Amino acid sequence: MKQLTAAEIAAAVNGTLLCGEDSAIITNVQYDSREVREGTLFVPIKGANTDPHQFIADCLQKGAAALTEQEIVIEGKPCIKVENTLTALQQLAKAYRDSLNVRLIGVTGSVGKTSTKEMIAAALSQGFDVMKTKGNRNSQIGLPMTMFDIEPHHEAAVIEMGMSEFGEMDRLCDIARPNIAVMTNIGKAHIENLHTQENIRSEKLKITKHFDKNGILFLNGDDRLLRELHGKQAFRTVTFGMNSDDDYYADDITVEGFSTAFTCHYSGGRSFRLQIPALGRHSIMNALAAFAVGQASSLTEETIAGGLLTYHNAPMRQEIHDCGTFTLIDDSYNASPEATKASLDVLKSIAKAGTTAVLADMLELGGEGIAEHYNVGRYLAEIGIDRLIAVGTLSRHTAQGALDNGCPSVQTADTNEEACRLLLASLAAGDTILVKGSRGMHTEQIVKKLVVS
Repeated sequence: MKQLTAAEIAAAVNGTLLCGEDSAIITNVQYDSREVREGTLFVPIKGANTDPHQFIADCLQKGAAALTEQEIVIEGKPCIKVENTLTALQQLAKAYRDSLNVRLIGVTGSVGKTSTKEMIAAALSQGFDVMKTKGNRNSQIGLPMTMFDIEPHHEAAVIEMGMSEFGEMDRLCDIARPNIAVMTNIGKAHIENLHTQENIRSEKLKITKHFDKNGILFLNGDDRLLRELHGKQAFRTVTFGMNSDDDYYADDITVEGFSTAFTCHYSGGRSFRLQIPALGRHSIMNALAAFAVGQASSLTEETIAGGLLTYHNAPMRQEIHDCGTFTLIDDSYNASPEATKASLDVLKSIAKAGTTAVLADMLELGGEGIAEHYNVGRYLAEIGIDRLIAVGTLSRHTAQGALDNGCPSVQTADTNEEACRLLLASLAAGDTILVKGSRGMHTEQIVKKLVVS
């Protein structure tokens, strides 16, 4: 981040400098006291069971400044009192973003935000100095912190914006103020809190809240709820998908190894052949969105295509490991019905011998959880996956769906450890394994044991 003074920070957050010099220079922001160093602004954000205000004195001794909700005076150390440190962090991030001259692309959707963000950043990377969200820091704390990663030299920023409750996107959009937005899909993730998919769409559409006349919203044309938005907004909308009436669409798809090639059609009959180092229909959709954003950013087809070739899956998101006698698809970061089906498609497409899906519970589905798990099991059987190991309570309904629809081998496990034992007991040479589950199920534990073994 570019340098700020204590006085500039106090003004941005409506705070009071309790002590220290108002000319003190701040070069980075942290809410984790372990990451504090000279020139850091430490922001203690209270959790359910912890209050990091207890670490302020130690941080100041390391040469940091701090925000605080308490009366703390340590001679010579900048300490700024605010009403609420989380609100202050967001206010500071907004002020910082407003000081930057950068093209900002916001990415939202029920699933696929991170992989789409990575694909767009890759597409733009050959033409711009690009900053992208690290990992999936897309929350009320993560997104403000991401703003501080933007440096004055950056020409474009690709920002992931997530929400799970009413009002969250409003707050994120007030901070990030994207010029361009991409909506990947409207699924059922977080439907427990938002009740209907229409509510999810309405909340995610708030990513366009601060669009001016030049704002552009890119929409997944294969998603019915998003297609309904096309051409009905006060700003330009562009669709991407697999249908010939989309503004950008793909056909002539070929797969070789772990790479996919396809023809992208656009702009009244024009077309361009693209290749991406990724698999699955969803990866093609991500590349279409990235190509469209690249063109809207005035990059040539050749420049965008070169950028797409640099794409890498983010960790734990369809990472493919050659484990010697078997192949492992690590998609353990998170799970939803839509994302799980997409991963099952990839499993089926790359397997040369037996296929095993290790699927753990998909959380935050509310009253639709049982039906959605059953439907995933049914889908797994219908596309011909050979074996399912279902981990957790809800996943027993996945097992039932697979059994009812003819999956040859179905087993259940209460824990990740038990799932590993079941899997390793009958693993055959040449098998391909998919591991996927919601973040709270910690299926990365399974991956670690498999990679080691």
